[in-house]
Amino acid sequence: MKSINYVLLFSSIVFLNFSCEKSTSEEFEEVNGNIETKLISSINVASAENEEEHNNILFSYNSKLQLTSIFDGTASTNLTYDEDNLTNVSGNIDNGNVEELYESPYNAFETGQIQAYDDNGNPSVIQFIEYDYDYMTGEEDMVYYTAEISYDDKPNPFYKTAEAAGIINVLDQIKLNFASAPQAEEIVRAKALFPNNNPAQIVYKNEEGEIEYTINMSYTYDGDYPTAATVSTVSMHSDENETYVTTFTYVAD
Repeated sequence: MKSINYVLLFSSIVFLNFSCEKSTSEEFEEVNGNIETKLISSINVASAENEEEHNNILFSYNSKLQLTSIFDGTASTNLTYDEDNLTNVSGNIDNGNVEELYESPYNAFETGQIQAYDDNGNPSVIQFIEYDYDYMTGEEDMVYYTAEISYDDKPNPFYKTAEAAGIINVLDQIKLNFASAPQAEEIVRAKALFPNNNPAQIVYKNEEGEIEYTINMSYTYDGDYPTAATVSTVSMHSDENETYVTTFTYVAD
């Protein structure tokens, strides 16, 4: 199973009017209100078909409840601070996301460009490039695919954890408009992709609009926060569809 290293569920470069003037925190609170603070302490993902296929991601905090590391069982992402300010992220810092967690064959969240947001400011359509093999020519053709994402009417459960990492403070300083000064590509991408709600489905379509692959996530909630999820993946070109059981635990649970 692919590892999750930096959690892009609190996760391209596009400049859309929706996000031009509001900070990440303003958008989130406008959509969700002032929610309870619960910090994620672990995420366990286990295959329902293969008991040996599982992954446990651990989140560690210091005495000030600042996120200090994310360990995926193999490598760590480490975060350091100067007082309340995030100063460095080191180690295995590749962005992770639901595609990483559930072994999607695509990397829309890493390579795509946002085509649309929904009414809550969530990225709802992402266009990305794939290479399809042409058996007539023996070559790979570059084609444009889309990922269509829908969400539960629940807050992004990683928001408060991202806030504890100082990431929300960093994103609040980003303005997605052409008048802004040059900014780090990774930060601009994270700002653009940051969802206010919890993703519930990703549908991947080819250039003809035909569905190629789907990830469905059905959550059990305790208030605003998920405690468990059943995740199913469906491929139109394979019988190897999979189901995962995901559990979330939080600090002081």
